[in-house]
Amino acid sequence: MKHVQVPGAPGGSTGLGEVSSAPPIAGPSAAHAIVIGTGFGGLGAAIRLSCRGYRVTMLEKLDAPGGRAYVWRQDGFTFDAGPTIVTAPFFLEELWQMAGRRFADDVSLVPVEPFYRVRFDDGDTFDYTNELDKVRAQIARIAPGDVAGYDKLMQESELAYKLGFEKLGSIAYNEMNDLMYAVPFLIKLRGWRSLHALVAGCMKHPKLRTIFTLQSLLIGGNPFSVTSVYSLIHALERQWGVHWAKGGTGAIVQAMVKLLQSRRVEIRCNAEVKEIQVEQRNGRPTACGVRLASGETLPASIVVSNADTSWTYRHLVAPEHRRHWTDRKIARQKMSMSLFVWYFGLDRRYDEVPHHMMVLGPRYEGLLTDIFKRHVLADDFSLYLHRPTATDASMAPPGCDTFYALVPVPHLDSGTDWATAAETYRQRVAKRLHETVLPGFEQHIVTSRITTPLDFHDRLLSYKGAAFGAEPILLQSAYFRAHNRSEDIARLYMVGAGTHPGAGVPGVLMSARALDTVIPDPKVFAIA
Repeated sequence: MKHVQVPGAPGGSTGLGEVSSAPPIAGPSAAHAIVIGTGFGGLGAAIRLSCRGYRVTMLEKLDAPGGRAYVWRQDGFTFDAGPTIVTAPFFLEELWQMAGRRFADDVSLVPVEPFYRVRFDDGDTFDYTNELDKVRAQIARIAPGDVAGYDKLMQESELAYKLGFEKLGSIAYNEMNDLMYAVPFLIKLRGWRSLHALVAGCMKHPKLRTIFTLQSLLIGGNPFSVTSVYSLIHALERQWGVHWAKGGTGAIVQAMVKLLQSRRVEIRCNAEVKEIQVEQRNGRPTACGVRLASGETLPASIVVSNADTSWTYRHLVAPEHRRHWTDRKIARQKMSMSLFVWYFGLDRRYDEVPHHMMVLGPRYEGLLTDIFKRHVLADDFSLYLHRPTATDASMAPPGCDTFYALVPVPHLDSGTDWATAAETYRQRVAKRLHETVLPGFEQHIVTSRITTPLDFHDRLLSYKGAAFGAEPILLQSAYFRAHNRSEDIARLYMVGAGTHPGAGVPGVLMSARALDTVIPDPKVFAIA
């Protein structure tokens, strides 16, 4: 059991301004680690494995690295397919430092202000910013009595940050002792409360309760169900800000790829893994390599899956090797929502629209119930509108704008036939945008594409098309989430959104850090 302080966090030693010499590059006889998937979690894990002395091979189903952080480029426009912000840059800085490099030499981060704008169905707006006086003034405009409640909420958020993020965030919850270590912190935080219950105890106005709870949706969590520990997101954003990487999130992926290539890590695209090969060693199932869709087999000392954890166990590991992650257990999980995403480029600019904007519909709790519990595709919806050209003109041709409109929708248990419903749904999204924040925009569309829950299932191999893995409710978090070290199979490890602490760029990079605490020293392995 190894509990560690988050690097770069208050109370910890950062050392991120110091650059040490790069660790040796593993030779051909070193222990071999295969990493399935090249999302942020897999890339972070591969950097750590390489610096630990493993010879690393990364296998990616798609034609380019990134996973959910894939990049679409068409007609001169650049679309980040997945995450769009950086909120904890020190996790990235740490990876570069481990490799003897400086993150700032390869990636340029710029702050985004406001963090995001919330637009309510009645047209009222709220700019969520790091300028506390502006936040308090907007709260006072809506409900003067809630200003004191906001200050109380920020105190709760700071406590959640210190205990939930700094103390518990990077733990690999593989043993019961790890859970016992966390219990006193969870009791102090009253982590059994939902995020919405915490906020409702501080602020009374429905609009303010919405503004200060919708953050959990960014990591696939229903604020009426996820633990109140996620209030730490407010403190995280206040402490480190919200940043944009020049060139898009894909620029970070490419920088990580170049860092890995400089360490002779092999990254193979169009290399879908069909099976994690398992053999009996010392009476226990043990991962020994993978079989690709092409039929090729690759031996390995260890296998790390950055693929969706439910998909990994359900489709890549034979049932006879799964005593814990049985088909029945996988099916009983509560999965996160999915997403409908419309990417479009315009031949004009809408400079009044900020970088990040939430365009809310008429319902909040009822809509979330439809999405998360009833699995019904409702007539109404809320959406997140991303306009990276507000910060970075390089994402579009001169004088143009790049957008995506992201709508939370139920996963595939809704039974929606997205193959036929997608275009109608896109038209509904277009109508909503025209009526609210982008009047007349459709006549300026010059390029367009969509992603549906079916794409998450078929292209990204996500169980039930869920965009964020298992829903991050209390009993599917920490020890109760898929472990970094497989419960069923020796030498098989998990990293990414399906493990603790969950989705989001900080979450999956923390998962890679937790993984680092349970991966054995490569010297213990014979040549594989």
